[in-house]
Amino acid sequence: MAHDHRHDGSAEGANARRLAITLGLVLLYMGVEVVGGLLADSLALLADAGHMLSDAGALGLTLFAMRFARRPATAQRTYGSYRAEILAALVNGATLVAVAIYIFVEAFHRLRTPPEVQGGLMVAVATGGLVVNVAGLWILRSGDHDNLNMRGAWLHVLTDALGSMQAIVAGALIWAFGWYWVDPFASLLIGLLVIYSSWSLIRQSVAVLMEGAPGHINVDDVRSALLELPHVLNVHDLHVWTITSGFVAMSAHVTCPGDHNHDSVLSGARKMLADRFGIRHTTIQIGRGPSCAGTDHPSMA
Repeated sequence: MAHDHRHDGSAEGANARRLAITLGLVLLYMGVEVVGGLLADSLALLADAGHMLSDAGALGLTLFAMRFARRPATAQRTYGSYRAEILAALVNGATLVAVAIYIFVEAFHRLRTPPEVQGGLMVAVATGGLVVNVAGLWILRSGDHDNLNMRGAWLHVLTDALGSMQAIVAGALIWAFGWYWVDPFASLLIGLLVIYSSWSLIRQSVAVLMEGAPGHINVDDVRSALLELPHVLNVHDLHVWTITSGFVAMSAHVTCPGDHNHDSVLSGARKMLADRFGIRHTTIQIGRGPSCAGTDHPSMA
């Protein structure tokens, strides 16, 4: 059995520190945006503050999932708790959708009767929010973006930064021209942005939980590559799935001539799968070919 030990302790510790610092910044400025949004009567600011609240929850959930996933495997959980990271990524995507729905409902109400909004205050508060979000993106920039959990947290901060930019533009237009309808319109754009960013995260998280093949691996190509190996007669019961981000597993039954050294087939298959497809956690059962007499004696790798 070949295992992919992808979870490096020092890398995870660095990711956790980045998340904790970003969480502190988001919580601090979220309160500023709530107060500013109420004073300016700006839905765009309150929507951005709501998004920051979901950011805080996402970052906190990501931190918890990272620590929980470090738990060792047990007799009941033979793969450990790696899937906690995927569950956290799915929850992060779902909270983004919930925030977007709330923004849509409030924006449609305000489009009918746009309230007067203090554009100058709106610009000032949104600019501060943009600075905080850019700082968060800079802190998280070196994180593991192959990790769905980390990518979900990064997407939360990115969409909030873009939302702050829209709030700045809307506030400037209100300040300069008195176009109060721009505030709910900007909120709708923020909501669409949130939906767009969450869709990919939800889709990939569900694919992992449903044990679908990773998007970057074609199972037919894996089968063909195994059949191209010397002395491999047939490949069946082939399964490729993801345990958690970056941790791909594969199992298959391979038929070889009964008089051939199975160890050489196993080592060749493991090397090919690791080099060509990045699959290092494999379970391969080798059976005797149909032309050989006797009982099938499986070997495991």
